[in-house]
Amino acid sequence: MSVRATVLDAERRARAALTRVLEPGDERGGRWLRELGAVELLRRLSGPDGRGAVLTGVTAARLAGYRLRAAGAEPDRDLAAVDAVGGRFVCPGDGEWPSQLDDLGDARPVGLWVRGVPDLRLWALRSVAVVGARACTPYGAHMAGTLGAGLAERGWVVVSGAAFGVDGAAHRGALGAGGATLAVLACGVDVAYPRGHTELIGRIAEQGLVIGELPPAEHPTRSRFILRNRVIAALTRGTVVVEAEYRSGSLVTARSAQRLGRSTMGVPGPATSGLSAGVHELLRGEGILVTDAAEVIELVGEIGDLAPVRRGPVLPRDLLDPASARVLDALPRTGGMDGRDVARAAGTSTDEALGRLYELHSLGFVERESDGWRLTPVPTHNGDARRGGT
Repeated sequence: MSVRATVLDAERRARAALTRVLEPGDERGGRWLRELGAVELLRRLSGPDGRGAVLTGVTAARLAGYRLRAAGAEPDRDLAAVDAVGGRFVCPGDGEWPSQLDDLGDARPVGLWVRGVPDLRLWALRSVAVVGARACTPYGAHMAGTLGAGLAERGWVVVSGAAFGVDGAAHRGALGAGGATLAVLACGVDVAYPRGHTELIGRIAEQGLVIGELPPAEHPTRSRFILRNRVIAALTRGTVVVEAEYRSGSLVTARSAQRLGRSTMGVPGPATSGLSAGVHELLRGEGILVTDAAEVIELVGEIGDLAPVRRGPVLPRDLLDPASARVLDALPRTGGMDGRDVARAAGTSTDEALGRLYELHSLGFVERESDGWRLTPVPTHNGDARRGGT
């Protein structure tokens, strides 16, 4: 074994141990890691009490807590546990490490525990986060599922947190479309949380990727859920929020994405719904309104990935040339009018008006009535603007 390989193995083992010592997003620990390296930091935390004194910016009580955790770390056991479920430990310096996570600075993950076959770095290059309320409405679940399927069908990886509600709907939409999806957990990758999503998380691990910062068997806490969101934001090109109250972890993800310079998007909902209030507040700021996958891709994709132009249905009268449209508009809603009066109302000559009236007659817009002309009666549900409003 080469010296280089030995050093890399030692670094990986040290980082694996540090995932049991440092909480996700611990910037103090991240600074130590950057300044000292994983092997030296673990040595100082695990060695005799005097060695830990050289670590700055921490109280003695807090340092004792780090040291207590370090004493209980068993990286070889954790690496074996993740290998047993078909997983691996990916850390900075690996070819599979997503370099966009480095944008988090000292809050960057120590490493990522990964389940699934695909290459994490390659999948993350073309990924979008879809997040939102756990207790979402049927509308929210529908929109999340539709977005997940639409993004997957266009070759994008759908990233979310595997939670109930919007997260689960987004994952299922991508899986249902035969596409790619990635779940970022706030616990060990061998732990199915929430338990009600055991089958879903298993499917994601088989067809996609399940990743997390915490070592095997670790369970989530409230703070870990919040800190997990920064990874979702940094890993992806943009974040879409589907239903969120004012106080929502999904908005934490969106704000993290904004700070990192990622696209931040929101799907609007009813103004009367409290579950849409947070999204609408996001849209009043720097968030961008989106309604489908094409609009999301227009923001996060390459130049030329434009959403189709939106327009209402084309009505038969929309196809009329301007002169014929003026003649048609000159006829009253009820009753008839002779050709001379039609010409006067349309601002054209009598001959021109009569010629247009005969054309309109052949198209079914008008009828001849004695010596005059009238609009052809149509059902009230017809889209004609003269009979159905403007």
